[in-house]
Amino acid sequence: MDIRGAAISVLERMGILDQVRTLDTQMTGVYFVNDVGQIKGQISEASIGNQHGMDIEIMREDLGNILYELTKENITYIWGDSITTLYESKTGVEVHFTNGKPQTFDLIIGADGIHSNVRTLIFGDEEQFKRTLGCYISIFNIENYLNLEHCQMLFTVPGKTVGMYSAHDKKEAQGILVFQSDSLKYDRYNLEEQKNHINNAFEELKGWETPYLLEKLKEATEFYFDEICQIHMPKWSKGRITLVGDAAYCPSPLSGQGTSLALVGAYVLAGELKAANGDYTISFDSYEKEMRNFVEKNQKIGLITAGGMIEKSNFKIAMRNIMLRFPIFMNGMFKMITRMIAKAANEIELKDY
Repeated sequence: MDIRGAAISVLERMGILDQVRTLDTQMTGVYFVNDVGQIKGQISEASIGNQHGMDIEIMREDLGNILYELTKENITYIWGDSITTLYESKTGVEVHFTNGKPQTFDLIIGADGIHSNVRTLIFGDEEQFKRTLGCYISIFNIENYLNLEHCQMLFTVPGKTVGMYSAHDKKEAQGILVFQSDSLKYDRYNLEEQKNHINNAFEELKGWETPYLLEKLKEATEFYFDEICQIHMPKWSKGRITLVGDAAYCPSPLSGQGTSLALVGAYVLAGELKAANGDYTISFDSYEKEMRNFVEKNQKIGLITAGGMIEKSNFKIAMRNIMLRFPIFMNGMFKMITRMIAKAANEIELKDY
């Protein structure tokens, strides 16, 4: 998860910036390999928008643990449950759960991701807000048998990308499989069905480490699979209910901006609620007014970067590899990409609430 721009200031104001920095992945760059593992090109981490000493890349579980430890004494966490219905009245929102007893709350803030249950219950089916980018991604745990040290290796063919990266110790790595596809129908809670879709997409690809990664995919316990898409909503709030982060404005996993948007969005929403003394009719509108331009700029980054993860022809792959051998040709483009990402990441002036 990348954190940059205004989101760095949010971490600082939360008092956890130094703690987050100590868990930076220290990634050094990306190596592009051919079907027999020969390195055909290399780019640095700075080349893909991560400015050393400024931006932070952290594993999802690490950031989650920091936020939980920061809040666990003041927040009641309910584990292993889900919301089934929401009933709004003049005095609050009655929430019914799958397992627990109904409770009434003043406000509901849906921060529950791209497939937000809160959003579906209040605003309707996600298909009306989802903009697909035409591909799927899977990330799963695997032993670091290539002995990668804080770097990533990618093997690309038209319409598919196979990769591995190591960010923690040398024992652990993550496999990556990305592929173009029309919309797939599957149960998001059926891991075997999802793994079958991935296997069907890659089973004929024999290059590099693909067959071994597919074997390891079968037994992977930490497993992620989803469509690469964005969420666009005309309005993020309704009554006493609002949305934050991917639930409201997912820029796509390939943008590298989802975490930053969520952190900044949470900060702005909290600040506007404080500024309006908890009056949600004022603060929800102010939150959206402050965030809308920032969100739109970063979603544009997501559209641009999505094209770089999947190459559509062998010609484009060959041209990329040739250009990577001549830094003088690539430096200008990398600087332009870095400036573009940095500009979008700072496209908001945070108020001091």
